[in-house]
Amino acid sequence: MAIMAYNEAPSLERVVGEIYDELMRLGADWEIVIIDDGSTDGSREIADRLAQGHTGIRVVHHPTNLGLGAVYHRAYLCGTKELTTVFPADGQFDPSIITQFIRRFDDADMVLGYIPEYQKNRTWPARLFSWAERMLYKILFGAFPDFQGIMMFRRALVDTVPLTSTGRGWMIQMELILRFMKKGYRIASEPTGIRARMSGTSKVMNLRSILSNLRQVFVLRWHLWAFAAPASADSRSPESGQFHN
Repeated sequence: MAIMAYNEAPSLERVVGEIYDELMRLGADWEIVIIDDGSTDGSREIADRLAQGHTGIRVVHHPTNLGLGAVYHRAYLCGTKELTTVFPADGQFDPSIITQFIRRFDDADMVLGYIPEYQKNRTWPARLFSWAERMLYKILFGAFPDFQGIMMFRRALVDTVPLTSTGRGWMIQMELILRFMKKGYRIASEPTGIRARMSGTSKVMNLRSILSNLRQVFVLRWHLWAFAAPASADSRSPESGQFHN
């Protein structure tokens, strides 16, 4: 269980506390790794204090802000448990979805969160950008599951797929999904809610991250030149080796 934090000092302690309580209720074998991605607002010191005061919490510090791609790479490299997920420290996602996701792993290798009617709650420029993004992905990669933000996957399976995305934005998440689909791993979808941020602003919906993602989309398409189009969105089942609800 990784928590990514970049300048999230106002919310970090509360989010870690919520996740800690949820994992304690769950009672499974767990760990929390706070990945401080070069914070300069005191998040680093808060993370260190939380790790000193709680068994099962540890911290990894990036010397500078490296972005989401580096956080995901760090999460599965330093994780020691069977399942891995990466939570933002802004408080947008309720930790109860951890238990919700874990229950799906009897018949899944990866679980993707999606937010019902997500687009209806966004501004029209954001909806337009999202539509254009989905069309680009469909053209380049074929059918693609609905996904917003949170995923959980079997950590050992990441070692079986090559990952090329290291940029600042969400491309690492897309590549993980595509690589798992190509391998025929079972992908399930779970509805999740979303809360107002406790602090901060989006670290991936900015021009720098968007341009980085666009570049990596085409790089990934090149690396996946032999990528076979996945099953259609109407055949989402474990038997198809693709994704299902």
